[in-house]
Amino acid sequence: MLKNKRFLVFIMLIILLIIFFLENKNNLLKIVYPKRYDEIVTNYKDKYEVDEYLIYALMKAESNFEEKAISNKGAIGLMQIMEETAEDIARKSGVGIDFLNLREELLKPENNINIGTKYLSILLERYNNVEVSLAAYNAGIGTVDNWIEKQIIKPDGSNIENIPYKETNNYVRKILRDYNIYKELYEN
Repeated sequence: MLKNKRFLVFIMLIILLIIFFLENKNNLLKIVYPKRYDEIVTNYKDKYEVDEYLIYALMKAESNFEEKAISNKGAIGLMQIMEETAEDIARKSGVGIDFLNLREELLKPENNINIGTKYLSILLERYNNVEVSLAAYNAGIGTVDNWIEKQIIKPDGSNIENIPYKETNNYVRKILRDYNIYKELYEN
């Protein structure tokens, strides 16, 4: 008899949790999919004409919004930018940073989001396709150009599932999924 009461209480708790989740789904999802650094993102999404939800999805995938993140390959900050890429983008774009202390500069959210968003805008302009641009952000321009040249992937991204690097293939899918979640959660 006591087991039946416990089981019934357990079932009731599960039902209440499900109801709570369903009524608060968007609020709970916004904890998992936050819009951190909103003022900075707004500034650079407008300046470089990049969809803000794509920036958030990329930051979530790259660093999960950890501004001090450094990958084992040396990518730095919120948008996980390689120092060489950051220096090239900053010099060409006239971003005023201290190149002698580039690593520290890239750990600052303002600089990282500025340079990362500018780089993403360059890729979007170059490839005119979100999927291919994301692949290039992860695997590099030379690698993606090689895949296109060898017809492994198409320039229009229609066969993006053919990306030969498992990491890059998963990366593109994850960001596209998160991008769609961000749009659904925050668009009115």
